Amino acid sequence: MIVADRKPIPEIRDQIKDHRKVLFLGCGTCVTVCLAGGEREIGILGSSVRLALRLIGRGDVVIDECTIERQCEEAFVDLVAPRVVEYDAICSFGCGAGVQFLAERFPNMSVYPGLNTQFIGVLQSQGMDREMRRLRRVRLGEFAGICPITRCAKRQLNGPCGGSRVGRCELSADLECAWQTIYERSRALGTLGRLETYAAPQDWSTSLDGGPRRIVREDQRIGACGMARPASSSGRCYAFSRHTS
Repeated sequence: MIVADRKPIPEIRDQIKDHRKVLFLGCGTCVTVCLAGGEREIGILGSSVRLALRLIGRGDVVIDECTIERQCEEAFVDLVAPRVVEYDAICSFGCGAGVQFLAERFPNMSVYPGLNTQFIGVLQSQGMDREMRRLRRVRLGEFAGICPITRCAKRQLNGPCGGSRVGRCELSADLECAWQTIYERSRALGTLGRLETYAAPQDWSTSLDGGPRRIVREDQRIGACGMARPASSSGRCYAFSRHTS
């Protein structure tokens, strides 16, 4: 399964603070099992981020919550699509694939990541996930919901190389230029100004060496508090949870 952990509350807050109405969208499979982005987790996070917004004078931002079975499958995204149009931004609590799929599905809406996708691994025990394949920090919020590390052949973080032509990568006419896509989406969203900020180099230390990692949630391990919650969702599309300030 894909293992992720939550971004810091201040980072989530700062991503969405300029929006009026935001949907926190959870995912009912991998990130529910690893206790990062399921129905319970986004309920807790929603309350935490609302409080964080009030502390900076943005208590008027409306955050609603919903969890679907999978964010990487169109049939499940279709279930929530009629309601998504009510919002001006989505904060995805799925993996990086879910974030990018939502960005493609809703091209006129800002989509932000709420989690960092860490690795592909196994559930070793309740509250402990062990790495089997490596991923890296999710930076989709910096690039209009599109990952240049994955989708740019040269992994460019500060604009396109000199080889792209008419929106296509120099490697193949069938391969779109990731930075052209980032630019077009940013222009459509009115967020081109964000691309003027220098993107710091990617930290590869957790992706290329250092040995297999583990994520241990002591608060969720059996015996930590006398009980453990079920590891997966019930497989339904959950109802919206609406909150106002």
